[in-house]
Amino acid sequence: MVTAAQFEKLALSMPEAEARAHFEQPDFRVRNKIFVGMDREMKHGTLKLTPEAQEVLLRARPDAYEPAPGAWGRKGWTRVVLSKVTIAELRPLVEGAWRSVAPKKLIAALDDA
Repeated sequence: MVTAAQFEKLALSMPEAEARAHFEQPDFRVRNKIFVGMDREMKHGTLKLTPEAQEVLLRARPDAYEPAPGAWGRKGWTRVVLSKVTIAELRPLVEGAWRSVAPKKLIAALDDA
């Protein structure tokens, strides 16, 4: 089980990540681009994934993942039930979401570190 605080800490562990809000919901950005967020109740996270990665998660863990509502979900944004996942499971997904919006030079700096 992942708590909202753990999810936030994981998101903020990414280089240059910062906490903000979008439609009064917490989100996490790199250079003003959102890569993950949380709902107002802080029980669900959202991840910016590719549609292909989303499909794999939906097949593997339908109890924990679902497409975000509407067009967002069709573009790969995926909702995660925080109480049904572990930090170890979530860590590569958050990093992948970060990589999907981070500048190439920042990604290269992470890979070189």
